[in-house]
Amino acid sequence: HIYRVILYTLADQAIMFRNQYDTDVTVWSPQGRIHQIEYAMEAVKQGSATVGLKSRTHVVLVALKRSMSELSAYQKKIFPIDDHVGCSIAGLTSDGRLLSRFMRTECLTSRFLHDTELPLSRLVNAIGNKMQFCTQHYGRRPYGVGMLIAGCDSQGTHLYQSCPSSNYYDCKAMAIGARSQSARTYLEKHLDGLVDCALDDLITRGLNALRECLPGDAELTNQNVSVAVVGVGEKLLIIDDEKVQPYLDKLETTMGGRSVPKDATEDTPMDQQQADETQAV
Repeated sequence: HIYRVILYTLADQAIMFRNQYDTDVTVWSPQGRIHQIEYAMEAVKQGSATVGLKSRTHVVLVALKRSMSELSAYQKKIFPIDDHVGCSIAGLTSDGRLLSRFMRTECLTSRFLHDTELPLSRLVNAIGNKMQFCTQHYGRRPYGVGMLIAGCDSQGTHLYQSCPSSNYYDCKAMAIGARSQSARTYLEKHLDGLVDCALDDLITRGLNALRECLPGDAELTNQNVSVAVVGVGEKLLIIDDEKVQPYLDKLETTMGGRSVPKDATEDTPMDQQQADETQAV
């Protein structure tokens, strides 16, 4: 009994010990962690999934939209930034809108001052510095949104991932959001074929990866999916609603949100026999 009381006391002290270091973003824990940033990254994991992948000539963003209820419209997950840049978000939509507006201002400033489009590396560096500011000043909170930034410049195609910790990564393919690990596993298996992939095949693979993030009883529709495409020498194009349907029709037969062989959807002889017996009864 005494040992049990001691264990309960230690557990309570551990909880209080943690709470002492998660009240502000400027406070480090003895383990070298900033809990507020970890909480913000957890918000990204709770957001609806988005997938990005690129080839030599194109970059594709695919996002899963959510609706709060049947009475409301689906929230936008892909935002145009400039003719050569677009981004998709996972996490707090309000934070994503704020950061996308900042990126638009940066691109507009480059065109006004230098009469040229802003390189992707400089744009992502600027957004990283803005997100870093909130992690070093008292009274602020980190941005609770993760972004996939896609674009093309003189250096070719680019796909960047940004995190609430203000880190950013140059990626060949990436998925963020809820249940995104399944999509990343799919992308890792097909990574070698993405470099020389045609545009239509690239979109199809992005939709296949996004489908892996769905819960068991959900399906991709033209209402809950958005696609953005930008290519070398081509302007950003966002595909929504009925325009997405031709790409959804190319997907394999699905069951419970995951791909299955087409034969699996056909009735087996045993199923047919059971159906006949039921009709006979």
